[in-house]
Amino acid sequence: QVQLVESGGGLVQPGGSLRLSCVLSGFSSPYYLGYYAIGWFRQAPGKEREGVSCISATDGSTDYADSVKGRFTISRDNAKNTVFLQMHSLKPEDTAVYSCAVTYSNRWPPTLIDYSYWGQGTQVTVSS
Repeated sequence: QVQLVESGGGLVQPGGSLRLSCVLSGFSSPYYLGYYAIGWFRQAPGKEREGVSCISATDGSTDYADSVKGRFTISRDNAKNTVFLQMHSLKPEDTAVYSCAVTYSNRWPPTLIDYSYWGQGTQVTVSS
């Protein structure tokens, strides 16, 4: 079973930056990260889970929520089974638990129901 572990969250001042990492493991040979699309999501207290960004398996296509376009960048290192979310110009409204998830679906961009496995999440708090 695929497992995902996020890291890199923390407390940052408005305007600051953080880089989140999502390390995946448990792929059955010959499969590895490069076969799958990965998404980043966030959920703030009292709010629904929101899709932040995703990156495709095939050509590296990316997609972003309007609220983070121009500030966040998703990338992947297939050799290290790791997906990153670089976040700049952070705002208080970016405060949430950020989770990554993997999908086996070929739909692009994936929808929430396409994701099969999820990490536990990492807390990002933007506050002065």
